[in-house]
Amino acid sequence: MTPLARPMPLGPVMLDVAGLELSAEERDLLLHPAVGGVILFARNYAEPVQLCELTRSIHALRSPALPIAVDHEGGRVQRFRAGFTRLPPMASLGRLWDQDPADACEAARAVGFVLASELRAHGVDFSFAPVLDLDHGRSGVIGDRALHAEPEGVCALAGALVEGLGQGGCAAVGKHFPGHGWAEADSHTALPVDSRSLQQIEARDLSAFACLTGKALAGIMPAHVLYPAVDSVTAGYSRLWLKDILRGRLGFQGIVFSDDLCMVGAHGVGGIVARGRQALDAGCDVVLVCNDPRAAVELVAGLHRSCPPATLSAFARLHGRPHAAPMSALQRQAPYREASRVVAGLSSTRAA
Repeated sequence: MTPLARPMPLGPVMLDVAGLELSAEERDLLLHPAVGGVILFARNYAEPVQLCELTRSIHALRSPALPIAVDHEGGRVQRFRAGFTRLPPMASLGRLWDQDPADACEAARAVGFVLASELRAHGVDFSFAPVLDLDHGRSGVIGDRALHAEPEGVCALAGALVEGLGQGGCAAVGKHFPGHGWAEADSHTALPVDSRSLQQIEARDLSAFACLTGKALAGIMPAHVLYPAVDSVTAGYSRLWLKDILRGRLGFQGIVFSDDLCMVGAHGVGGIVARGRQALDAGCDVVLVCNDPRAAVELVAGLHRSCPPATLSAFARLHGRPHAAPMSALQRQAPYREASRVVAGLSSTRAA
């Protein structure tokens, strides 16, 4: 523990920061007992040394350190680019699966390993990955972020990707439970609706989550999607989806992260504090608030919640593996070089 680190248990709110370094106001906010983590975006990255300094300064604030997350999937959702391997969209693994499932799983492990190793080299603890939504050919916001259209392909490829993430030092957080691939709207800007029955969702989309809800996934993020045939609220606010189905029927014991409560798809239950309370009451362990500093301040001030011991124990799995190799050392290691070669082959095949 560094002299600056303040002993304090993790809280149930994960929030973002504005720029390339912490402001004095952000340092104070991150020391609030309701805060339990930080999510970074492209605006927080200029170059590798700067990112390492930013993550170091966040980790030094508290003990245990605040976990640092990012949406770093590949394709169009990759927050850090210059100085990082350009990861192909996950759909490229699905196309390879159709040709050779064994090669596709090997490639998925390589992608996970490179992704995790590079994040850990820069002090980031984990990515919100993999995407477990099926590609129904309907959702533009999911699209090529999905691994495959069939549950079997998603299960196999995601399982291999999770293995690679673990080998690289990162835990895995699957999203968007119980599946965002059928609903057409983008929950960032509208409320998506999936009118299918529970039986239809269970038969396909839910099975992609069920196969990984044991020890493979440290976390799951529910969708800001309304499934009116199942419940009258979106999955992230639904006790039926989160407690009865995810926890009860599927036996998931990891951390449940809400998706960003500032997204339009999350607006239906009131102000930011009401949203945070309902998400936690429904079964979320950690709630995200992004791209709205005023909402972040309001939420941590008004929530008055702490994490129970079981949540704190599960949260510990989200800290990245310690003693990660810096990029200069990582680039000399044979496993990383071989995995990078495989990833480059995926990218070149897509370009061709």
